[in-house]
Amino acid sequence: MALNYMGVAAINFVAALLSIPIIAAGIWLSTQVDNACVQILQWPVVALGVAVLAVGLAGFVAAFWRLPWLLLAYLVAMLILVVALACLAVFVFAVTTSSSGHPVPSRAFLEYDLDDYSGWLRARLEAPGRWDRIKTCLAATPTCSDFNQTYATAQDLFTAAWLSPLQSGCCKPPTRCGYTFVTPTYWIDPISASTDADCAAWSNEQDKFCYSCASCKAGLLQNLRREWRRADIILAVVTAALLAVYAMGCHAFRTAKTDDLFRRYRQGYTST
Repeated sequence: MALNYMGVAAINFVAALLSIPIIAAGIWLSTQVDNACVQILQWPVVALGVAVLAVGLAGFVAAFWRLPWLLLAYLVAMLILVVALACLAVFVFAVTTSSSGHPVPSRAFLEYDLDDYSGWLRARLEAPGRWDRIKTCLAATPTCSDFNQTYATAQDLFTAAWLSPLQSGCCKPPTRCGYTFVTPTYWIDPISASTDADCAAWSNEQDKFCYSCASCKAGLLQNLRREWRRADIILAVVTAALLAVYAMGCHAFRTAKTDDLFRRYRQGYTST
């Protein structure tokens, strides 16, 4: 019986260790400029990772000290967490299936269209007052200042530039607007006025640029999509591993309980 309970303890300790990549994925997301400004996914991921850690350690303690009631609570709680992780992984995959990135004639970079992204993600950006906070946060980052220092000439920008989605959408006017290049962050208005809202929203002021443009929101969502997909791979792999560990834990717990009942039966039999 002791050996079986030690096996359960070891399995539960492995479950606790599997929380580390979940927490690491959430912390990594929080260090990314766009996720730090938007703050949607990273904290739920960290919270789930901490919950898995706590429940795994509780299961380890329960098995080590042979506390069946705590082991049963562990099995119920871990099942709920595995289901929650699986649902989160599926949800993240679903809202990041659509992508954008349209080639521009005579340009090395891509531009992005807000309509190509999940309605749920767009709604998170367009909630009242939310985009004002996000664009203020983006303007305080070095995203556009780095862009200005890297591409000094039109030739550098148009034919050789690799722009991040944020730089393409927020740090320059959309190509379709017909602005004339002076520096990467200073452009001359076209002679003919455009009815395109993004073209009217562009400003050469450093704290404005195209942060009010739909193209900036699209670039942000493309960045989020790329980073969320990477985190989602970790969530999916850890969920599968936790499910396997959970199944082994259930089997080991049942075996330990069977051995315990058999031992009690033998004791009762030999005492009569």
